[in-house]
Amino acid sequence: MQISDLPYPDPGVPDTRSGPRFLLWLGRMQLGGQARSLCWGLLHFAGIAGLPFTVGLGVEAVIDRDGTRLLLDGALLLLVGIAIAVGDTMLHRTAVTNWITAAARVQQLLARKTAELGSALTRRVAAGEVVSVSTGDVEKIGWFVEAVSRFLAAAFSVLLICAGLLVYSPSLGVVVAVGVPVLALAVLPLLPRATRRADIQREKAGKATELASDTVAGLRVLRGIGGEELFLGRYRDASQEVRRAAVRTARMWALISAVQVLLPGALMVTVIWYGAGLALDGRIEVGELVAVFSAVATMLYPLRHFEEIAMAYSFSRPSAKRAARVLSLTRAGAPEPTGTARPAEPAGEPAGAPPPGGDLYDPETGLLAPAGALTAVVCGDPDLAGRLAERLGGHPAEAPAGTPSVLLGGVALDDLALDTARTLVLVQDKDPVLLSGTLRELFDVPATGTVDAPAALAAARCGDVLQALLQSAPDGVTDPMEARITERGRSLSGGQRQRLALARSLVTDPEVLVLDEPTSAVDSHTEARIADGVSALRAGRTTVVLASSPLLLDRADRVVLIDGGTVAAVGTHRELLRSEPRYRAVVTRETDEERELARMEGELGDGLDTELKEIEESA
Repeated sequence: MQISDLPYPDPGVPDTRSGPRFLLWLGRMQLGGQARSLCWGLLHFAGIAGLPFTVGLGVEAVIDRDGTRLLLDGALLLLVGIAIAVGDTMLHRTAVTNWITAAARVQQLLARKTAELGSALTRRVAAGEVVSVSTGDVEKIGWFVEAVSRFLAAAFSVLLICAGLLVYSPSLGVVVAVGVPVLALAVLPLLPRATRRADIQREKAGKATELASDTVAGLRVLRGIGGEELFLGRYRDASQEVRRAAVRTARMWALISAVQVLLPGALMVTVIWYGAGLALDGRIEVGELVAVFSAVATMLYPLRHFEEIAMAYSFSRPSAKRAARVLSLTRAGAPEPTGTARPAEPAGEPAGAPPPGGDLYDPETGLLAPAGALTAVVCGDPDLAGRLAERLGGHPAEAPAGTPSVLLGGVALDDLALDTARTLVLVQDKDPVLLSGTLRELFDVPATGTVDAPAALAAARCGDVLQALLQSAPDGVTDPMEARITERGRSLSGGQRQRLALARSLVTDPEVLVLDEPTSAVDSHTEARIADGVSALRAGRTTVVLASSPLLLDRADRVVLIDGGTVAAVGTHRELLRSEPRYRAVVTRETDEERELARMEGELGDGLDTELKEIEESA
């Protein structure tokens, strides 16, 4: 896989049973790239391993005053230099390619999981953790994948140098062969502590990121209540905890680095001391001593990759664990992926799309939304309303096993492909998100083309929003569709953001549109106009509005009261106000005391009527 081929047509189904298993799966998915990187690394480190022996041969040729051997050794030295240069260049190129492609695969997996879970993701995982996984954690995971091939090539070169020394100078080669394993394994006792400190640092950094994300999201509210300094102090404390954890981690890695420098130095001193004695005794040639010394000095370079792979794994393991936890989340009713194989498909082919114009029916609550009608749903519990909206869209956050699926035209939404279900039924959340970009880009969404942006903006009564965008636009921008919107529309009020999101939903013109409290942040006058605009624009299309506003309920063709998780009453707004006390309590916001007073007044009135009738009869 090359960078130019990104994104992946299919990033695959990851093994999310643990962080190490996820890293192993990533490595298996990139065997080709790892093999290429390993081959170039072997060329590079083989050149490095051959360098000291070439130097030793040259020294011996000079001592023997053999010009031919010296010339041949010079040619060999040139070839070794070319191998080192070409191998290093291509090793870096292929290793970075492995890094980028691995990071891209993880980001695609996260994007696919986000699209699959929708709004349920941030209810099951903190938004700050999702941000941390998709940014810093992806980088750490890519680092480990990139370092693997360099480490394997370095390990091979160390073995090659040790084997060569045993053949070239057995007396010194034995010393080196015994000392190198000690160098490679000396830091192992320190790695668990370094890993624990790295885990603590990443955990504290993730909490600080979550706090920062939550603070930025609620900055407008914080300013309104004067809470900036309070949250600034909390973030300052959290960042200081991250700094202290990072310092503790750095101290441990500094100790590991010191060991990696001290022990090779000790080995080099030992080799020089012992080799000098052998040379003075005439047991080895000077060229052999120079070659062995050069080999030990050269070995310090590949040994550094032992420290790098340990550090990369220590930092990437908690990152992979967090990524695996996010990627292991499944949509309610979806099969659990296991291992590296794809989850089993349900029996039979996915159901075809239902014919247009079908009713929307929820067997769990008994809610029926007739085709082509505006149905309003009243729930006393806002959380129940949110879960119902998700069920109607075919992607509930949580659902017990065996829960029946919502039906559209008699076809279960769970039996449809996810893309098909979401094309047919669009759910606008209670807190919709506006992405950064121009207004034209905001409305560049999959749509039938029946409803254009001006009509949707007019129905959502966004005239003042367009004026506000033009006022904040740079000089020369006269078309409000070219005005830019900040991320989440933070420069706009809550009501303005809500109306823009409503207009975006109207532009898509789905067969079924589900709106969860679409006007909770606007005033009554604007709400009445929006109700008229939506009912006119969606005439003949199925629309479900979960709301408790009388202005919206009065425009609905049909009103359904959900009480205790099931349908309790059906009728028009005015009929239910007269005949259903539970409905009246939700819509008019009656308190328990008011309802009890009304009941007592009703009983008192009934008693007076009875007494009057008795008096009339006796008279």
